Amino acid sequence: MRYVLILLCWLMCLPAVSQKKKKANYEPLFGKAQASYPVISNSLKGTVFYLVSGHGGPDPGCIGEYNGKELHEDEYAYDIILRLGRELLKRGAKVHFIIQDAKDGIREQAVLKNSKRETCMGDPIPLNQVARLQQRCDAINRIHRKEKSSYKRAIFIHVDSRGRRNQTDVFFYHAPGSTYGKRLANRIQSTFRAKYDRHQPNRGFDGTVSERNLFVLRRAVPISVFMELGNIQNAQDQKRLVIADNRQALANWITEGIVADYQSSKKTTSSKKK
Repeated sequence: MRYVLILLCWLMCLPAVSQKKKKANYEPLFGKAQASYPVISNSLKGTVFYLVSGHGGPDPGCIGEYNGKELHEDEYAYDIILRLGRELLKRGAKVHFIIQDAKDGIREQAVLKNSKRETCMGDPIPLNQVARLQQRCDAINRIHRKEKSSYKRAIFIHVDSRGRRNQTDVFFYHAPGSTYGKRLANRIQSTFRAKYDRHQPNRGFDGTVSERNLFVLRRAVPISVFMELGNIQNAQDQKRLVIADNRQALANWITEGIVADYQSSKKTTSSKKK
């Protein structure tokens, strides 16, 4: 009887152990409040993304001033990258976060406190610019060689710094001669323009798409798009960063553009087969 009871207790514990080990739809980088996420569609099933927020570690990137406090580029780029990654995962994509912070998940505050904890997938980020950029390209390329998806994209997110009076829309770069990088950038740009036409019909959207010979666009093997989200010195552009709902809107709109690009690529592939 004693052994039967022991066996029953052991069997009763099995589901709990299995449940604890199974953490589907869970990403701790998002922070406790948003680590769990629902999969709402399969619109990006089979895709792979390498998400890179600019700067990090010892380099905060450009710095703006807002209500007497500092805004650091790397913190806002990272928060938006996390939000973007979560939206992509919710649509069935596979996502690799190249820059990571074990403590800072998705945050709702206006002013995001700066830290130097960010790593490149666990490795310390060097201060030297060339070494820093090469490190993240190496990380992307190393994973890229192992992934078998036919749709693999790298997304780089930064925040620009210009004169305070210079208001800018989100603008996009792709590698010189990259047909598919240009197509993706144009899809996202079109999504932003449509959103502005809907929500701010009298404003317009002037974000541009152009090719640029940036280090990461040259050295990263996957098709890539590099985004500048605004001028961190400009009071109007700062609203795009400090308001958490606006950071989420940026992630949502980028996601919509990516979905449109992927669905278009599937149609093109299908028509070629016919």
